[in-house]
Amino acid sequence: MTHRNRIAALLLGLATPAFAQDDDRAAKMQANFDAKMAKPFLKNATWETDFDKATKSAADEGKLIFAYFTRSYSP
Repeated sequence: MTHRNRIAALLLGLATPAFAQDDDRAAKMQANFDAKMAKPFLKNATWETDFDKATKSAADEGKLIFAYFTRSYSP
């Protein structure tokens, strides 16, 4: 096996667990996001989660944007 092939094999071997970790992390982040969105204070109003849509809607209606930023579901 050449040096380049050994490196490629090593990287491939390392990549598989990384993808699994990314899947686990994504699933945990989605679960945290869903739990956050289920909180009662978020159900008392209609929230737009797309910033571009929110800014367009605010401009069209002449309203301000009330934003709630959180990183509880981000890495």
